[in-house]
Amino acid sequence: MDSSDIQKKKIAVIGGGLVGMVNACFLAKRNFQVDVYEAREDIRVAKFARGRSINLALSHRGRQALKAIGLEDQIVSQGIPMRARMLHSFSGKKSAVPYGTKSQYILSISRENLNKDLLTAAEKYPNVKVYFGHRLLKCNPEEGMITVIGSDGVPKDVTYDLIVGCDGAYSTVRSHLMRKPHFNYSQQYIPHGYMELTIPPKNGEFAMEPNYLHIWPRNTFMMIALPNKNKSFTCTLFMPFEDFEKLVTGRDVLDFFHKYFPDSVPLMGEQALTQDFFLLPAQPMISVKCSPFHFKSRCVLMGDAAHAIVPFFGQGMNAGFEDCLVFDEFMDKFNNDLKSGPFLKNVLEKLYHVTWLPGMCLPEFSRFRIPDTHAVLDLSMYNYIEMRAHVNSRWFIIQKNLERFLHAVMPSTFIPLYTMVTFSRIRYHEAVLRWHWQKKVMKKGLFFFGTLIAIGSTYLLVRSMSLRSLDYLRRPWDWVTNFQNTGHVSLQPLWRL
Repeated sequence: MDSSDIQKKKIAVIGGGLVGMVNACFLAKRNFQVDVYEAREDIRVAKFARGRSINLALSHRGRQALKAIGLEDQIVSQGIPMRARMLHSFSGKKSAVPYGTKSQYILSISRENLNKDLLTAAEKYPNVKVYFGHRLLKCNPEEGMITVIGSDGVPKDVTYDLIVGCDGAYSTVRSHLMRKPHFNYSQQYIPHGYMELTIPPKNGEFAMEPNYLHIWPRNTFMMIALPNKNKSFTCTLFMPFEDFEKLVTGRDVLDFFHKYFPDSVPLMGEQALTQDFFLLPAQPMISVKCSPFHFKSRCVLMGDAAHAIVPFFGQGMNAGFEDCLVFDEFMDKFNNDLKSGPFLKNVLEKLYHVTWLPGMCLPEFSRFRIPDTHAVLDLSMYNYIEMRAHVNSRWFIIQKNLERFLHAVMPSTFIPLYTMVTFSRIRYHEAVLRWHWQKKVMKKGLFFFGTLIAIGSTYLLVRSMSLRSLDYLRRPWDWVTNFQNTGHVSLQPLWRL
């Protein structure tokens, strides 16, 4: 597709959040005309930014997407490396569990600052226009038409060649696709909610070790803390709603924290803790699966609109950014053609004078991406159990150390699950399959070595006892001989043992 054709193509990106703005940059680099519609006002000038504020953990997949649009170095410079989990016991004892090798780390990133930087980067493209305060009312994917309403309160119909839904877990674009045949959708609210608290700087410095993701695992609930550039920590308490509902007074809150997170209370301050706790109610967390991610060649979903992920593997943003990168790779494969594959299109145009085909880029994106996003959704739920419960066991620490040892000895054969998910672009569903295979190998290996140890120990025990056993067998004959010679029986040999 030549440049003049591309410039005629208009794309609407619904949602000016993280994934929406990364998508806008990718599409603008391909010279499409990109209009972004964001329901909120511009957060760069807003006095108060609405929305989630859970700190983000930027890892390899997200960084690769940022690298492709030339923003990796800028964003990475604003993050704080976290090289390990720092586990806090009831007694306040701390123990570090590295994420990977010494060179591997994840980055603690401010959601708000990242969104601001992405908005500024996208607006530098002359073919990108961001419409703030514009809410999507209707979406007609058959015609590529959307209806938006701005601050003037007047609905406006606009037609595009492609509609990209990046409008979050409660996506309006997805709600319109749900009315179409063969569109599958499921959602799950987990029984746990989250609440954000703060550990302020202490004497102008971090109150705890900064290069860690701090975790207070308490089996059925947990608290985590991520470092910020201003030397504070953003703490997030994840807990069943029924437990939140039991804490109705400031005294209840303090008693609860003194019991389960005693070392955090002096760092937060009792007064600040109770104020923050009752500032907002605990927020819900939703997991969303749907398929396909597209409708014909006119509409596609990405990010939370396609696969809302609970935050326990730190892959929500990274998976969303990887959506943009994977879609961009398919655009390369299909030569920027949203309608059909270039080769097939050219052949059919010449032979049968066909000028339009149902899109191939979007179906291929859906086919390729859905197994991976469903896999990471399931992994995120599993990792919550690991973070709040499994990390308390000694077997977990032994297993992690064994995984690191095997990875060091056989780096291309044995790769820990966390490394595959966080520090590589191995497809999520392939990482899960490989993880299950590795667990089977580890179990069989441990059983084999355990059997060898048991057999060896038994052999040594039997060998050490064999001489004593023969001595017992000889004693009746010795007694008979002694009786014949002396006329009486001596039991002295029994006492030697």
